[in-house]
Amino acid sequence: MITVLLADDENLIRDALATLLDLVDDLEVVGQAASGTEALAVAAKVHPDVAVLDLQMPGLDGIETARRLAAEQPGCGLVIVTSHGRPGYLKAALTAGVRGFVPKTTSARVLAEVIRTVAAGGRYVDSDLAADAIAAGESPLSPREADVLELAAEGADAEEIAARSHLSVGTVRNYLSSATSKLGAGNRHEAIKVARRHGWI
Repeated sequence: MITVLLADDENLIRDALATLLDLVDDLEVVGQAASGTEALAVAAKVHPDVAVLDLQMPGLDGIETARRLAAEQPGCGLVIVTSHGRPGYLKAALTAGVRGFVPKTTSARVLAEVIRTVAAGGRYVDSDLAADAIAAGESPLSPREADVLELAAEGADAEEIAARSHLSVGTVRNYLSSATSKLGAGNRHEAIKVARRHGWI
């Protein structure tokens, strides 16, 4: 039996996933968390074989949660599920010790197989995400800068980005300024075009 911890701040998605995984004979969901901080606390109690983490959670995101879990529980396999499959996130996740990286469009059947693979010490990276990462090359943006820039690309202002990212308005402005500078752009709109052209957002 492979024990699994699920961490996702969207309760409906987390509960549905737990129900689906519990139908699989060799998997047992032993803990759930709505944030990265809660995931670390739950993992310390239940010691799961595999932690399945949403990339974007309030407080600690999935990558930082994975980094801490890798240090605190080196025997725990780490899988990230995301609706933001940018190349920069994939590289940061692999560097943090994540061995599974899949989009949220993945079926429960495939996710169960990914969990088994990771529990056995293997790796599984969605082929489309891997191809995109190779094609895009190295992004100069940090994951947070890319995330903030993508929200700006959707038309959100600094206040809305701050609310959606769980950041202060000043921090959002700093990320936008830093991203614009790193991309050699004159303003955020030009920065968005550069980042999109290279597949970094």
